[in-house]
Amino acid sequence: MARPTTTRRTRFAAVGGALLAASTLAVGALGAGPAAASPAAASPAAASLAGEATAGHGATHPRADHVVLIALDGLDIDYLDGAAMPHLKALANHGGISESTGVMTSITNPSWSSIATGAWPASHGNAAYWYDPVGGVAVGQQRDLAVPTIAQAVRDQGGTVLSSQWFIVQNHGVAFGDAAGLYTQPGGDCARRADDVIAVLEGRPVVSAGVPVQMQGIPDLMAVYCDKLDALGHADGQDAPGMPAAIAEVDAQIGRIVQATKDAGIFGRTAFVVTGDHGMETFTQGLRDELLAAISATGYQPEMLNPGQAPQPGTDAVIVVGGVGSLHLVGDAAGDPDAAAIIEAAVAAMPGISEVYDEAEQSAMHMSAKYGELVIEPVEGWSLGAAPSDGVSGVHGTSRTARTALVLAGAGVRPHEVASSPRHVDIAPTVAALLGIDAPSGAEGRVLSEVFATP
Repeated sequence: MARPTTTRRTRFAAVGGALLAASTLAVGALGAGPAAASPAAASPAAASLAGEATAGHGATHPRADHVVLIALDGLDIDYLDGAAMPHLKALANHGGISESTGVMTSITNPSWSSIATGAWPASHGNAAYWYDPVGGVAVGQQRDLAVPTIAQAVRDQGGTVLSSQWFIVQNHGVAFGDAAGLYTQPGGDCARRADDVIAVLEGRPVVSAGVPVQMQGIPDLMAVYCDKLDALGHADGQDAPGMPAAIAEVDAQIGRIVQATKDAGIFGRTAFVVTGDHGMETFTQGLRDELLAAISATGYQPEMLNPGQAPQPGTDAVIVVGGVGSLHLVGDAAGDPDAAAIIEAAVAAMPGISEVYDEAEQSAMHMSAKYGELVIEPVEGWSLGAAPSDGVSGVHGTSRTARTALVLAGAGVRPHEVASSPRHVDIAPTVAALLGIDAPSGAEGRVLSEVFATP
């Protein structure tokens, strides 16, 4: 079978002669150096997740013809310990592995939203597990985005995109049946999703919403999403008995995709980005009853809601749990100027509580404004809800699980070069810079240019 074409498009050639250098300044980056002290970022966790926007995302000379983004849900940084993930580490020899910091809350959809857009949750608007005062119900996860994605940026500048189940960009740059911006949702395990990327690399059609679609050439951006690690972590905890085998299987798919780029003759012109959305912790204990009792003792009536539920009459404080607890004042308490401070003091004094973030601290971490007056974080090993029915389970959503691995490797990247304190919001601008295009218009991160090879 003939290899598909990989012609550079007009959008890349058009930037020649008017090249704009991407800024490498990182002001207040997560762990990237001292930042001005802020009274809003009082707690250590809040300070570690705070950062400032960085400008300078203009189109540059392309460093890679293609970028492959491998999105691994629940990729805890500890999963790379020892001899684990040999294919990923072999790929990293063409670049480097960094510990990357995510967003609050460290839940799947807000996290992938920041990776896809380069924007903080305060800007892209995606939140998870909060109370909607307009609808009057608790909300779980959704896919709303207020700013463009990297897939849209590629498409808007004349490029092509394939997303194999990286759902956060569906209808935000890719769609079912669109041969220039194709979304597929094969389901199944990581191997089945890698199959679609490999098929496109081999010039074969792939099934999108039940219809075979032939892409024209190899896309500029190819993304694949796997969630095996997250599913197993939730079921049995960070150190689940089946986790080593699951890690090995995911790593094998990375190896297959890399080999497919070699077989297609584009490996030397392809950059690779491998990252996760969040880490994972194990919990065995629940604080539900104690938390509700502590708030009740202040004279305010609390209620814990699941997504879709509405509070009962007389409820003063609604709590929606997703790793952390988003506490919203409702009813008469919503107009009480003392309620938040009184409840915060009572909750912060509880055993099993790590942090209570007020609105100023949430703002310092660039959290979505959809969260409540208080965000409550338990200590490791505990849930704000009930204890797991089978004795052990996995959880994320806290500031502790806002850490994952990031591999940048391949075309345009210096071998053995490690990114300096990278963050989720830096990934989309960096992908754009590798392709030589403008970053998504809402991007607030920086280009990780310290890893770039000299043109």
